[in-house]
Amino acid sequence: MKDWPFWPQIAQADFFGRNMQTLSAKDAKYNFGRLIDTARAEPVTVEKHGRPVVVVLAVEEYQRLKRIESERQAERIAPDATT
Repeated sequence: MKDWPFWPQIAQADFFGRNMQTLSAKDAKYNFGRLIDTARAEPVTVEKHGRPVVVVLAVEEYQRLKRIESERQAERIAPDATT
């Protein structure tokens, strides 16, 4: 199998104290498979005109974040009864 003639430049960005990969929208479009593979390992920021516009992340990470959000919301609605 022939290698791609060009691999996009992936930069590092800081995401809540963690390094995160960054791709241009053009590179994400033309290398979508690589974007998916990278996003399964760690979140990837996609930039358009040098500005971050979206973050692509694994469904497991999304579900984890939604679970945390739900737990926090439940705590706000029903505070700990032991106080």
